Amino acid sequence: MSEGGAARLLVVDDEELIRWSLVEHLRGLGHEVREAENGAVALDAIAADPPELVLLDLKMPGLGGLDVLQRLREREIDLPVVVLTADSTVDSAVDATRLGARTYLTKPFDLEEVGRVVTRILGESRLSKEVVYDARAARPGYGGPDGYIGAAATLQPIFATLDRLERVDAPTVLIMGESGTGKDVIAHLIHTRGPRRRGPFLEVDCAAMPPTLIESELFGHEKGAFTDAREMKRGLFEVAKGGVVFLDELGELPLETQAKLLRALENRTYRRVGGVKQLELDAALVAATNRNLAAEVEAGRFREDLFFRLNVVPLRLPPLRERREDIPALVAHFIDRCNDRFGRTLRGVAGDAMALLQRWTWPGNVRELRNVIERIAILSPDDVIRPEHLPAEIRYARTPSQGVEGCPFVLPEEGVDLDAVEHGLLVQALDRTNGNQSAAARLLGISRYALRYRMEKYDMLAVKED
Repeated sequence: MSEGGAARLLVVDDEELIRWSLVEHLRGLGHEVREAENGAVALDAIAADPPELVLLDLKMPGLGGLDVLQRLREREIDLPVVVLTADSTVDSAVDATRLGARTYLTKPFDLEEVGRVVTRILGESRLSKEVVYDARAARPGYGGPDGYIGAAATLQPIFATLDRLERVDAPTVLIMGESGTGKDVIAHLIHTRGPRRRGPFLEVDCAAMPPTLIESELFGHEKGAFTDAREMKRGLFEVAKGGVVFLDELGELPLETQAKLLRALENRTYRRVGGVKQLELDAALVAATNRNLAAEVEAGRFREDLFFRLNVVPLRLPPLRERREDIPALVAHFIDRCNDRFGRTLRGVAGDAMALLQRWTWPGNVRELRNVIERIAILSPDDVIRPEHLPAEIRYARTPSQGVEGCPFVLPEEGVDLDAVEHGLLVQALDRTNGNQSAAARLLGISRYALRYRMEKYDMLAVKED
């Protein structure tokens, strides 16, 4: 039918004949139309099942049209509203537009004109919900240094420190933040923008390296230093001369290795494992951790003196929930990357889907957002990301004023596919922990046995064992 398409409408007027004529005409145009005889009934109907457009009489007994608009604004309900008014109340209609009404029709009105206005407003509303966050307008560098997307106020102190590190050869930098906040990106920026950019950049994930091998990886070893040391090996500190060594997940270092690292940083010299020759340490150290190192010191799992030595230039990366205004740019960047990587032609995100993305708390931070966009790009055939493409835990997450105490989700009126919600949470937990089942079980508050039972239920046991 019309370009606006069929829609769910609500007609609010205290005059039965006017309601009847509007309802019949709009149903004849293919719309699904409900009616309400006063403002109170209208608010209840909107709360129970929000329509796509409301035709609202201004002058009614009890709650009038202006009162209804004010209540909608207070409840942060954004609906397109067309107000209906008599000639003598045009001033009130102007007030209504200030309260958010899209336009007004004066009584007596022509039904054909009503149809045209409804079609136009519906078309405008649907178009606004399909705002495309164009990746071309949000390339890496949006508001920040190359490779780090963000313009939020919480990031500005970090960018200021990075600018300072372009001119200062800091021997140690400590990057702190939750998993998935981009600590590795910042580490690379410190190298590529700093005085040591012409030297190598070498990194090691302390969490992925067996404790017995970390020392050898960092300091190297002499031939015969231990059973499998069949030849001399140079360590990262030696190979990275003139450059930067990045220690990711620093909090996982064994205490014995922490002691040797402290001596190397203090003296700027070190020895290979099993060696006697002192070697010069000519590499800057950038360390990252998602742990609270002060708490780790208190618990006896991290050396206090090493913490103080590393904490010369601290950088604390905010979680994504503290910079939600950057989500559209991040989404656009990931869409752009997915289009290149998977040969897709995604145009962007519908407005209502973006609202859900910005409402979600993102426990896995930017990494979780990237994974969500990549999954949609792989599985969805559509060229616009809509709410139904998002994981169940994001679609049905409750706002602070909704839901049951202690439950992070709200059950929608139309119900929910419980298997889809459970499967979505499993995928998210395993993504966030890089497939580590024990860690994923802890995130979900269940035993590892219970996790494996659910993984088997959804044929997910191909995920790597830990």
